Amino acid sequence: MLQLGDEVTMYSLVFVVVLLGTRSPVWTAAITASFYLFLAVFRFPQVPANRVRQVLHPIRGTTGSGKVSVVAHRGGGHDAPENTLAAIQEASKNGATGVELDLEFSADGVPILMHDETVDRTTNGSGPLSQMRLSELHKLDAAAKHRLRDKFAGAKIPTLEEAVEECIKLQLTIYFDVKGHPDEAAAALKDMYKKHPVLYNSSIVCSFEPKVIYRMRQSDPDVVTALTHRPWSLSRFGDGAPRFPSLWKQHWMMLMDIILDWAHHHVLWKLCGVSAFLIQKNFVSPEYVQFWAQRGVEVVAWTVNTNVEKEYYQELLKVNYITDSLVEDCEPHY
Repeated sequence: MLQLGDEVTMYSLVFVVVLLGTRSPVWTAAITASFYLFLAVFRFPQVPANRVRQVLHPIRGTTGSGKVSVVAHRGGGHDAPENTLAAIQEASKNGATGVELDLEFSADGVPILMHDETVDRTTNGSGPLSQMRLSELHKLDAAAKHRLRDKFAGAKIPTLEEAVEECIKLQLTIYFDVKGHPDEAAAALKDMYKKHPVLYNSSIVCSFEPKVIYRMRQSDPDVVTALTHRPWSLSRFGDGAPRFPSLWKQHWMMLMDIILDWAHHHVLWKLCGVSAFLIQKNFVSPEYVQFWAQRGVEVVAWTVNTNVEKEYYQELLKVNYITDSLVEDCEPHY
């Protein structure tokens, strides 16, 4: 729940902004009250804290004095071909608590693991997923572009079902990263939770898109969920470079970033009833962790790839983190 101070500040800000736009106290009061009622009626409650702790802090694989969970990004894309069974197995062998896996769909509607909308970056194939059936995807070598391609030659793009079964067998927590397709993803994951009830205590559904999380909570309110966020993501790339050559458009998107950031921290998390907030590592501080702790939400940082950073998160912040490698320093994937 938001603290009283947050409630007063949020609705006061809404009131002032609307008043400046409408210059009508009556309309301003009506709109602010409608906003309050909307949140009160349509928000989802958070999953009970004891179940959230089972998911975010399982006994297996936690490290450091704060029992921090270390999650392999895309299965640990530096140590093995990302989003493959080989990566999941390698992450388990290297001591990961869990794996973050990207959910996408083949042209024939089968849920699979893939980060991009095309197969070009990671396989020996080319083309958009939306035009490739599962039978075609299974013919590709998912290790073709990996630095350890010889070691993992022949790795395949797995289905969601195959990946889930492997994680359950290895007792790995799963962070399902959903890029889009809110209705399809919610339906596929709901079926997966129904088929494998153990997932309720060993997985979390995450997304940059609040609509995905809200749809997941509609489909199954017992699923633990998280919003993923990187400030300035609309106006800048992961390395900080501006997205748009037009100065006007760049500044407009920066304004949209400010609004989106405010919405994530004061509205969207409460509407969706999330239990965790996945945030890009550069924006995490002790104060930021405390901000979310006061709201019953845990912080998970991404992508933490150096030993110095890992020690900072494990011993000082005591915050779960997502990493590309369990065994060495490496450059982050954005």
